[in-house]
Amino acid sequence: MPKKNIFADLSPQDLKKLKKITQPDFIQPMLATLTKDYFSSSDWIYEHKFDGVRCLAFKKKGKVRLMSRNNHTMNAEYPELVKALEAQKADDFIIDGEIIALDKKGVSDFQLLQSRMNLKNSDAVKLHETKTPIYYRIFDIMYVDGYDTRDLPLLARKSILEKLLNYTKMLTYSDHRSPNGIAYFKEACKKHWEGLIAKRSDSVYTGTRSPSWLKFKCVVGQELVIGGYTQPKGSRSDFGALLVGYYQDGKLMYAGKVGTGYSEDVLNFLGKKLRAREVKTCPFSNYTESTAGVYWVKPNLVGEFKFAQWTQANKLRVGRYQGLREDKDAKDVVKETAKK
Repeated sequence: MPKKNIFADLSPQDLKKLKKITQPDFIQPMLATLTKDYFSSSDWIYEHKFDGVRCLAFKKKGKVRLMSRNNHTMNAEYPELVKALEAQKADDFIIDGEIIALDKKGVSDFQLLQSRMNLKNSDAVKLHETKTPIYYRIFDIMYVDGYDTRDLPLLARKSILEKLLNYTKMLTYSDHRSPNGIAYFKEACKKHWEGLIAKRSDSVYTGTRSPSWLKFKCVVGQELVIGGYTQPKGSRSDFGALLVGYYQDGKLMYAGKVGTGYSEDVLNFLGKKLRAREVKTCPFSNYTESTAGVYWVKPNLVGEFKFAQWTQANKLRVGRYQGLREDKDAKDVVKETAKK
């Protein structure tokens, strides 16, 4: 058994669940299932749902790799986070968390993070480190000191995680509450958070979307695939609205147009990406609207969108663009429906 005191609080039964393995190159992250069945339970814990980018941090022999949920490296985009983790005494671990940027009220804001996500040039990144500081909210651990921790119950994993690092302003342990889930959810919505994640306190870490982790969302929104755009009108540059959709049974289903949420910089940035992806044929299998002033694009860009609701015809109502998601493959985007 390992000698470090991070395992001190584990029961004899939990100690037996630790498996000796070589550190994996990648672990598929566990994902939460959307629900509208909000509840309070002493068998569950409730954590802040952050509006940012999922990040798995791997550290081995002093070197850190930041990996997205679709197995892309993010070291170049967030070098200050790499340095902060490399400065920690702890080594040989894999942790799970969310990279966020905060608005003036201290609330995580995905749109603010966009200025960092789109940067690859080291000089541009350094310029934005002060302008848009980032934070890493850490909520789980899958491996440490040669041991696989995924079969441990969640609260046991969190007890290890809490002891692992010397937490700082940038590196924060994501705390939780129990059992007052409904009261906490109401509080979260009043603070304009994205919502909460409810997790079974005894859940193991599976690399799947699981009903053991549930999303309580204060706002409606999800990722959608961009399949086209409309010609700009008036003084608008680059494009007017994005045509978006989701995959169902392998087919891209049209979900409507989104014409708000674009600054001039975003219009220019997205416009270049759209023009580079133009195709002659409509990628949507169910598009029946006018094609006048519409341009089709190869459907490999994924955007984050907020909206009032889904209509009965499976279209967005009052949609607003939030930003591009480079951490999710287009083919994985489906209509998110609440668990019943």
